[in-house]
Amino acid sequence: MKKRLTILALAALISACSNSDWRTASREPAGIAPDPQQEQAAVIEVYGADAFSWRGWFAIHTWIATKEAGADQYKVHEVVGWRVQRGQSALYSYNTATPDRYWFGAKPEKLLSIKGEKAAELIPKIDKEVEDYPWKNDYKVFPGPNSNTFPAWIGQKVPELGLDLPFSAIGSGYAD
Repeated sequence: MKKRLTILALAALISACSNSDWRTASREPAGIAPDPQQEQAAVIEVYGADAFSWRGWFAIHTWIATKEAGADQYKVHEVVGWRVQRGQSALYSYNTATPDRYWFGAKPEKLLSIKGEKAAELIPKIDKEVEDYPWKNDYKVFPGPNSNTFPAWIGQKVPELGLDLPFSAIGSGYAD
C-alpha cells in the first residue's frame, strides 16, 4: 500500500512538471477586472498568478494594469523574460479590455485595486516610473531583475499605492 502511494505521488509529481504546453495554456480573461465599458472611474490593479509549470509551486508572475477615467481599455505593464531572448525589451506595455487574463493556465488574483480619484492621481506617477524603470532590457529569474522586480520598483517609487507583494513574488527584493 505504501509503495503504491509513493509511486502514485511520484507519477503525479512528474506529470505536473511536464503536462503543460505554454502554447496551449489558457490566456482567457478571469473575469475579475472591472469591465472598462461599465467602469468609468480610473482604475489601478495589480495581479499575480502562479508562474508557468513547476515554477508555480514556488513563485508568481505579477503585472500592473491602469485605466484612466472614461477609457475603454486598460494599459498593462509587465516584464517578460522571453522577450529579452528575442532581442526585445523585457518591459512590455499594451492596451486591452481584459487585463486579468490567465497567466499561461494559472488564474490570477488581485493583489491591489484602487479606483476613483486616488487612482486618477497615481496613474501619471506610475506612467513616469514605467518610463524610468532601470532594467527594461534585463531579465534574470533569480535573484532578478524579473517580472516581480518591476511592480516592486513601481511600489517603491509610488509609495501611495501601498503595494505589498507576497513572499512568492520572488525577485521583488531585487528592487531594493
